[in-house]
Amino acid sequence: MTTLTSEAELLPGKGFVRADGATLAVVFSTVLLVVPARLVFVGLPLSITPANLISLVAAACWFFAHFTLVLKMAKGRTPVRTGVFVYGAAMIATYGFATYRYLPPDELGLADHAFILIVANLGLTLLVIDGVRGSDRLDFLLKCMVLAGAFISVIGAFQYLFNIDLTRFLELPGLRYTSEEAFVIERSGGRRVGATMGHPIEFGVACSMLLPIAIHYGHKAKLRAEPSLRWWACAVLIGLGLMFSVSRSAVLGLGCVAVVLLIGWPARRRLIALAVTFGFLVVIRFAVPGLLGTFVGLFSNLGNDDSIRYRTHDYDVAAAEIAKHPWLGRGVATWYAPKHQVFDNQYILNLVETGFIGTAAFVAMFLVAMYAALRARHLSTDPGTRDLGLTLAACLTAPLIGSATFDLLAFATVTGLGFLIIGACGALHRNALAEAVAGKGAGQKAGQGPAQASGPTVPVIR
Repeated sequence: MTTLTSEAELLPGKGFVRADGATLAVVFSTVLLVVPARLVFVGLPLSITPANLISLVAAACWFFAHFTLVLKMAKGRTPVRTGVFVYGAAMIATYGFATYRYLPPDELGLADHAFILIVANLGLTLLVIDGVRGSDRLDFLLKCMVLAGAFISVIGAFQYLFNIDLTRFLELPGLRYTSEEAFVIERSGGRRVGATMGHPIEFGVACSMLLPIAIHYGHKAKLRAEPSLRWWACAVLIGLGLMFSVSRSAVLGLGCVAVVLLIGWPARRRLIALAVTFGFLVVIRFAVPGLLGTFVGLFSNLGNDDSIRYRTHDYDVAAAEIAKHPWLGRGVATWYAPKHQVFDNQYILNLVETGFIGTAAFVAMFLVAMYAALRARHLSTDPGTRDLGLTLAACLTAPLIGSATFDLLAFATVTGLGFLIIGACGALHRNALAEAVAGKGAGQKAGQGPAQASGPTVPVIR
């Protein structure tokens, strides 16, 4: 018979054997980052990548785990969980509204495919929120993400420095490329690389999300007197990957991440970070001639940049389309190139496809996850947990800013990474809340003395 136990007893290290989603999430993140993004399964009617398949399995595992009380899947409402459900409800409403009326067969097929991927991403996020129990399991997931990020940054370095594409050695049997586009793009006489991802912009934004996590584990290892060189090496490699992407969106995202971190870090760490950044740029200046000049040109030529003009000339088209279906939009993935005008702005695309309700739910999900991470920072007294809360909140500013500069949800890797970090924020908040409740309960028992220590605790179903 399943017993009732206090929240304190659900913490790791208390003797329970637990089943969580960390292992499945690690498999997903590794496959997501390492397997080239344009590889999909052969013979399926829909373009499903290996990472998509794993996330669908994760969604099913989360769903069925909630039919039992013996798998130790966390239950109960949390802010991030609620935000994910609200976004999911908005997407269901949009899908129902779009398919209730007539859709051309091509748009209907894309809407079906997009809805399946939404379910997969949300299921994976919920599995991380409810299934990653304890700081050790969350660290396991995030560290594996950092290592995978460093690995693909090495691939990006080979593409940029030597024009060698190592992704050809990562092709797996049973998979095919959806397109034969190169992972290396020439732009204004310079080279941009995408590593294993669909585009250099996606690679750069992904690096801007992973770099703060690598830095966090470098600081945490140093704080605990553990070997930290491996994490600093990962941070350097991911930083190089960001530079080799030659992406304006990546720089803007990293700038916003840096602002959040610098506000939360102590003064000494700020000074060290600024000095290290300056030294890194000096080394880049001499080791890779012309790279910094290319970045300077990206921002100094904004008024004459063709890509900027292309992103802003389609506002009238978007406004007219939004006016047709302002609340729920015309349907996810139903506005696509070359049939329709391309919007290199996820917020505009969201307004067209999901309306004001879907766009608000999308932004709110990220903001709620950031709040949960910062709330975990407030609740915890552990320096590592507090720093991780700040780090995860900072990481989510990159996709929020990136959504204004490119159609983020059209790129599976950076989308999956964003949903993983949202889930990590939820898991961190749940773990910090459990630790706070456990600490408060222990303090109350100590104050009550032996006579009252055996009183009943608040039951929590596990």
